[in-house]
Amino acid sequence: MLVRLLYASRAVDTSADAIDAILAQSRQSNPLCGITGILCYGGGIFLQAIEGGRMAVSELYGHIQKDARHKDVVLLHYEEISERRFGGWTMGQVNMSRINVSILLKYAEKPELDPYAVSGKVSLALLEELMATASIMGRA
Repeated sequence: MLVRLLYASRAVDTSADAIDAILAQSRQSNPLCGITGILCYGGGIFLQAIEGGRMAVSELYGHIQKDARHKDVVLLHYEEISERRFGGWTMGQVNMSRINVSILLKYAEKPELDPYAVSGKVSLALLEELMATASIMGRA
């Protein structure tokens, strides 16, 4: 059974090297577990959707909750799915520098990434629009 999980967290280390290390680790380990997904990072906040088998997604989320690189980990949305939306990525990354602020304003009060201030469904809709507008890099 496939599931999709959406969560938000705050980065403990916001350096480019730290963020790149998280992406590299995801891209290396996720294929082995059948995990696909997308990561959006901006203003020190991660918004991530992960998809895969129920046990694999649950185990990964448990690992993220304990990961010292993340704090304030919050589950935003969880659902059983019939197909993946982010199946083309082992872990795609949203290029925040290429986002038109009107996309962010469409889903939030301010033109910034803040999944803590909106519902999980709104955050998922934002990720889908970012995917549709080709604001995602790292299709590895």
